[in-house]
Amino acid sequence: TLQRCLPLPTLRGEWQSGLVGSRCPGKVSPTGWISVLHFTVNEDLKQMLESSKDSAKLDAMKRIVGMIAKGKNASELFPAVVKNVASKNIEIKKLVYVYLMRYAEEQQDLALLSISTFQRALKDPNQLIRASALRVLSSIRVPIIVPIMMLAIKEASSDLSPYVRKNAAHAIQKLYSLDPEQKEMLIEVIEKLLRDRSTLVAGSVVMAFEEVCPDRIDLIHKNYRKLCNLLIDVEEWGQVVIIHMLTRYARTQFVSPWKDLFHENNFYESDEEQKEKDQKVKDTYSMDPDHRLLLRNTKPLLQSRNAAVVMAVSQLYWHLAPKSEASVVSKSLVRLLRSNREVQYIVLQNIATMSIQRKDMFEPHLKSFYVRSTDPTMIKTLKLEILTNLANEANISTLLREFQTYVKSQDKQFAAATIQAIGRCATNITEVTDTCLNGLVCLLSNRDEIVVAESVVVIKKLLQTQPAHHGEIIKHMAKLLDNITVPVARASILWLIGEYCERVPKIAPDVLRKTAKSFTDEDDLVKLQILNLGAKLYLTNSKQTKLLTQYVLNLGKYDQSYDIRDRTRFIRQLIVPNEKSGALSKYAKKIFLAQKPAPLLESPFKGRDHFQLGTLSHTLNSQATGYLELSDWPEVAPDPSVRNVEIAESAKEWTGILGKPKKEKPTEKFYSESEEEEDESAGTNSSGRYLESILHLHCLENCIFRTDLCLNKIEKVTKKSRAVYKIRKSEAKVYVTTQVSVPAKTHELLHRMSGKGLAAHYHFSRQPGIFGDHMVSVQVTVTNTTDHKIENIHIKEKKLPPGMRMHEFSPIECLEPAGSITVSVGIDFCDSTQIASFQLCTKDDCFSVSIQPPVGELLLPVTMSEKDFKKEQAFIPRLCLNILSVPNPRLL
Repeated sequence: TLQRCLPLPTLRGEWQSGLVGSRCPGKVSPTGWISVLHFTVNEDLKQMLESSKDSAKLDAMKRIVGMIAKGKNASELFPAVVKNVASKNIEIKKLVYVYLMRYAEEQQDLALLSISTFQRALKDPNQLIRASALRVLSSIRVPIIVPIMMLAIKEASSDLSPYVRKNAAHAIQKLYSLDPEQKEMLIEVIEKLLRDRSTLVAGSVVMAFEEVCPDRIDLIHKNYRKLCNLLIDVEEWGQVVIIHMLTRYARTQFVSPWKDLFHENNFYESDEEQKEKDQKVKDTYSMDPDHRLLLRNTKPLLQSRNAAVVMAVSQLYWHLAPKSEASVVSKSLVRLLRSNREVQYIVLQNIATMSIQRKDMFEPHLKSFYVRSTDPTMIKTLKLEILTNLANEANISTLLREFQTYVKSQDKQFAAATIQAIGRCATNITEVTDTCLNGLVCLLSNRDEIVVAESVVVIKKLLQTQPAHHGEIIKHMAKLLDNITVPVARASILWLIGEYCERVPKIAPDVLRKTAKSFTDEDDLVKLQILNLGAKLYLTNSKQTKLLTQYVLNLGKYDQSYDIRDRTRFIRQLIVPNEKSGALSKYAKKIFLAQKPAPLLESPFKGRDHFQLGTLSHTLNSQATGYLELSDWPEVAPDPSVRNVEIAESAKEWTGILGKPKKEKPTEKFYSESEEEEDESAGTNSSGRYLESILHLHCLENCIFRTDLCLNKIEKVTKKSRAVYKIRKSEAKVYVTTQVSVPAKTHELLHRMSGKGLAAHYHFSRQPGIFGDHMVSVQVTVTNTTDHKIENIHIKEKKLPPGMRMHEFSPIECLEPAGSITVSVGIDFCDSTQIASFQLCTKDDCFSVSIQPPVGELLLPVTMSEKDFKKEQAFIPRLCLNILSVPNPRLL
């Protein structure tokens, strides 16, 4: 229809320009057509959402979520979407919750109408639905539902799924911002979640801790070592939050590793007594094992591909590590300079602060901070700042040659910053002061006014340090006054001539004469310096300059600027005595010609070290809202025993999950194989895995069968064993736990020769599988041993035995030379030691590899009392009969 009304080129032009007129018969404007089309699309989606067919609803929800992803407004569809929140189709329900999480806060009244549905969804068997319902519920910012949210958060904090518990931690922050009076109850939930051993929950609960009660350090004591050990496996943004929190914690619990220990010698002490004291002082400081644990467990994260993680570890080492160990972060920080400009900006700011106090950390990487022509101005300026901080007698000649190139840059702001850097080098390194000064004087003949102006300002500061030796330079600068037009440069020259007018007695009066002619046309900054010059010459050479000074004062008296008028009145009363003048006029010469201290040319980053590195406050050089200051090191370390935890206590958090007694079921259902028992929740899955673990041990201990055959049969009796376990677990208290210490044994997956420079190793982390209850977590470390990048590392063509499943890692886009990265893979070995074969591929090649698990890596660790263990041990033979009942002659 549109094409019939308007030719296509005309339609496009008018549509884009927003013209009101139209050639259509009904006089509808192009913008009107857009509104009509938008209305029509929304009506079609509403009809699809009200359809009785799930396929139409699912298609509509996909289109709506696609609109949201593109940034389009879909809020008008809220009433139609919210009707489908109770849909039985799981896919539709997931997409509805995605929509509601986006618009629940905007459409609170309509969302409240479905609150009962959200509450029911909190009991849904699907963990994604439970988590989504909690997220939607916490997005409704209405005080009236605070009790409902509080109850939902408490229940979710005990959920079997770590994903739901993670979302409970996220909801804590939202509820606290809605109603801060719930703080005490929320702290109880935070304390409970801090004991959680899931790596999925750790980062989220620490974030909630930082938002709600960052001062409650006592909650961290018992969880400190656990957080340190889990840190390597936590998701990246969780690692950043935990590291920052542990940095603050460590500054309150450990003594400073930087303290210089010394004592004064007593005159009456013998030499032997003094030696004994000296020896005691040397042995006084020894690093706390928990302090060392934190440094040791964070060091591997310097190899992380996430720049924020590397920056977090770097600031931790800067604030906590002994000075001799802090240098390990320099190489990782320099590596981040290959990232995008935003990351470079933050990293360079932090390096600039570090390089002021500890130059030796970055001196080996001096060339990494050389400026490139493609760098933006902000990056160039920061690199220049770091180069200036690293300048010393050994490398100053190299740096000055580099600076000579920078001065010629087309980026005038950067060229001006380079001149300032040369001035700082001249101040800090006395051996090159004259060389730098001569170079700056040569720049005074530059064609660029900005370069000349900045050179004048820097020369003025340098001359203040040695004014007696540079009279010729002052004369040369006076001659340039006629050609320089930049106000700051002109003002600096006038200040120099006025300050040292006694050293140039012939030039100073002539300069005053010339500037008096152009007084009315000058900038206010220059006018003020002309008045100062006149006042100083009036006091030192009134015979030649008295009339000139009075002329300038008369011009200033009627100037448009009140600053000029005020300064004129002040100077007149001070230097020209009359009856109304006070006693202050006697001291006019001391006031105007007093010796001024030389300015300090310092780095602008010198005052930023009191902010924690890597924070917004450090970047802005101003305390931001929510910034938590690092406390000073304690003089005496607090009691370290507060961090001691019994190993058995680590499993108590699961009491409420797996240890709840259930009613005994009738014995006639001992061999029940109904659908209800097949669709057991995650708790029953854990129970089944526990029982399977016992069967593994029994088979191995008694050498009844070949191991691989035994493992294959265990799966066939899982249904029966779970039914048995439902009866047994009410009698025995069983706690699923996580390995406290994991052997660092690695296996070779791909040799670097076979992989054309790509090497891979793997180890079993022995942590709960994040990809599913039956998935074994495998950590794969991929290393690039070549001198070029390896791109698109991924898994392809999985050749797995029947029933075996594998959750592959996300493709690695690029691996730098000598770079290494660790990824997680989940494999369901189906309780067997069969080999999982697959191809590890790059952009150009594919390599066949395989993983075979030892039997011990298939077991689920549990904790129980000795009494309960003996009961379960006596019960095992009965279960093994189920295995023998499976007809298979190879078993015996």
